[in-house]
This record gives sequence, C-alpha cells and structure tokens, in this order.
Amino acid sequence: MDPLLSVEHLTTVFDLPAAGDGRSAHVAVNDVSFEIRSGETLGLVGESGSGKSVTALSLMRLVQAPGRIAAGHVRFKGRDLLSLDERLMREVRGAEISLIFQEPMSALNPVFTIGDQIAEALLVHGRASRRDAHAQAIGLLESVRIPDARSRVDDYPHQLSGGMRQRVMIAIALACRPSLVIADEPTTALDVTIQAEILDLLRDMKSAFRVSLLLITHDLGVIAETADRVAVMYAGRIVETGPVRAILREPMHPYTRALLASIPGGAPGERLNGIDGSVPPLGQLPPGCAFGPRCRDRFDPCAASAPPDYPVGADHSAKCYLHDPVVGRHAQTADRR
Repeated sequence: MDPLLSVEHLTTVFDLPAAGDGRSAHVAVNDVSFEIRSGETLGLVGESGSGKSVTALSLMRLVQAPGRIAAGHVRFKGRDLLSLDERLMREVRGAEISLIFQEPMSALNPVFTIGDQIAEALLVHGRASRRDAHAQAIGLLESVRIPDARSRVDDYPHQLSGGMRQRVMIAIALACRPSLVIADEPTTALDVTIQAEILDLLRDMKSAFRVSLLLITHDLGVIAETADRVAVMYAGRIVETGPVRAILREPMHPYTRALLASIPGGAPGERLNGIDGSVPPLGQLPPGCAFGPRCRDRFDPCAASAPPDYPVGADHSAKCYLHDPVVGRHAQTADRR
C-alpha cells in the first residue's frame, strides 16, 4: 500500500544577508525524506533548533520569507503538494492536512469566540452551512472533552485555560475530518497532568476520526507513549528512523543514544547526563557529520563528509559511519585495542 504522505529530499533554506551586499542560503531542513502510512503516528523528535517546526511548515507550504523550499517532493495521496498552485493548496490546508500549533494563545484569534473559529474552518471548506456550523462546533467541543460545551462555545480564548485552548485547537484541526494531522509540540506549554490528558485525547481522536498523526516533540517520553515509528532530527537532517520500540531499546545513532541517556530517571542526587555543546546555528554547520563535534564516538570519516543512511534493522536506518561495513568495522577494531 502506498504511504499517505511521502517526503522526498525536502530542503528548506533561509536567504539571509551575507558579507557585502549579497545574500546567502542557510539550510534549515536538509535533504529530509520520510513516510507516514495510513493510520499511523510518526514521531519527529530532536532538540530545539533541529528543524522540526520548519519541516512542518514546509509540508503545509507555510514557510514565510526569507525562507523558501529549495528542493524536494511532498507527495500526499499521490499529489505533489509542492507543485500545486496556491488555490489548490488552500483546499488541502485544514481540510485534508491540519496543523496544531504549539502555542494556542498565539494561534487563536482573541476577538472571535471559539465557536466562531471552529465554525469558520467548516464554512471555509464548505463542510457545513452557516446554520449547521454552530451545532457542529458544539459537537466538536464535546468530542474534545470540554465540559458544558453549549455555554463554552461562546467563550473567547482568554476565558479558557491553556489545556482548554489546546483542546479547541484540536477541535479546529479535526473539524473537516482530515486524513493527516500535524501536531507541533502540542503539550510544551502545559503542566504534566494536562500534558497526559492532551496525549490521551490525541490518541482517542486519532482512533475515532481515523487520522494519521505527525507528532513533533523534543520529549522522548511523549514519543514512547504515542508514536508507532520515530524520526530523530538533528541540525536539519533526519539521522535515525525506525519503529519506536527498536529505537528506544537499541538506538543506533550516537545522537539518539545521547538523547535517551539525558532523560532524568536515576537515583536522587545523581548528576543528570547532558549532551556537550549545542545544535549549530543556521549557516554554521561543521564539515562532515553535523553531530561530530558533540559526538563521543567520532572518528576520522566523520569530519570528511556527511554520512548516508545505513540499514541497521527492519525498517530501521541511521546516518552514522559506525554502521559502514568497511570504515565502521575498522573504528570498532581500533576501539577494542
């Protein structure tokens, strides 16, 4: 069966001022490829600055200048979204692919009621008459577990808590029964209890509305609870991808191992593990593997060129020279010595 969404060699750049009067293309999403199958949840995970949100905006063709999509294909239900004109793309956004933003207070319009904003999604895409849209808005609020939905439908965003606003965002995203929902850090600004409720809601809504989900987060705990497969992103590249259980049990890229090792969970008073350094900023990628300067396993080939994908298991690959059948074996032999 063909995947619902197939992303091939997607590259997004930002044209920023350079020395003199020119401009230089700084790569934010670098040759990214992945698939999302019908009914599955793909987790896209990495530190802040890895390019996760720019990837999401690129899929929806919402990258604003000076950003631009420089190369690649985004095939959804067999159509390349990057080749559609803007009118056809507007028919896809919200109706077939929806986006849940990480900060609902910024995404929701403060001068319209939440009911009007849900109804607008239905009206714009011709999914309801003006008479029916209000009733459907109430039904959607009930489906995302907002209590007393009939009275809350006339509330404004500032009258709701952070968790309630995020539920409204989910209701808007699901209003037109899309095939794919992109959730960009949907629990970041919420406390732990509310995070768990929102994740439970996303799982239930995914099943009830039969949607696929691209879940973007920096939290591997969220991935473990929610995702079927994982794509690990670093400095604009996907460095490891595979089934969630395989990656969590036996990560094959040093960056994935470092992320897992940094999760708190040791004995009280123990030092937390961290990753030395930080994600390189736009336009300042090191030569070779971008993770090389922070990697404890680096060896000679890492600084020469960026590694390709190496198969490391069933539906599991990693961009790391440690898995090269020639140079990787030599590195492991040298370590044993």
